[in-house]
Amino acid sequence: MKVILLGELRGKGGEGDVVDVAQGYAENYLFPNRIAQPATPGNLKQLEERRAGIEKREAKRLADAHATKELLDGKSVTVEAKVGENDQLFGSITTAQIVAAIKDQLGVEVDRKRIGRGATIKTVGKHPVEVNLYRDINAVVTVLVGVSEEEAEPEEPEEDAQADETVAAETEAAAE
Repeated sequence: MKVILLGELRGKGGEGDVVDVAQGYAENYLFPNRIAQPATPGNLKQLEERRAGIEKREAKRLADAHATKELLDGKSVTVEAKVGENDQLFGSITTAQIVAAIKDQLGVEVDRKRIGRGATIKTVGKHPVEVNLYRDINAVVTVLVGVSEEEAEPEEPEEDAQADETVAAETEAAAE
């Protein structure tokens, strides 16, 4: 069944594209969610009238995606997590944590659904993460996973330092 897409449909096309999909997919998902409309002669005529507006929006989306790629590509963000033995994390780093780190550290807002990961992040270190910005425009951000501050061991607790000073003072007094 031929349909006209009203917005971007991942893997099929963008706004204004005429694509062929299964009839059940169109009737049960695309039409009720207003993602597409049937490719009737009347709808195709309206599409031609709207073509200039669609091309302007498409150009703006591409420009925005390229600008965001310039801001993100090759940059790195740090995410802190609790770590167990052998640098294994308790749990894993989620896309929400990555999005929050990108927003806080780089000032760029990214949809969490656009974060693509082949494998889950469960170890400390550097992990490349691909961010799909628009269609085939992707940026690669390096996620540095580190030990959270709560978990890091303090070099010398204050109580021990005070106890050492007290012992040193008592030893000096006894020597005199």
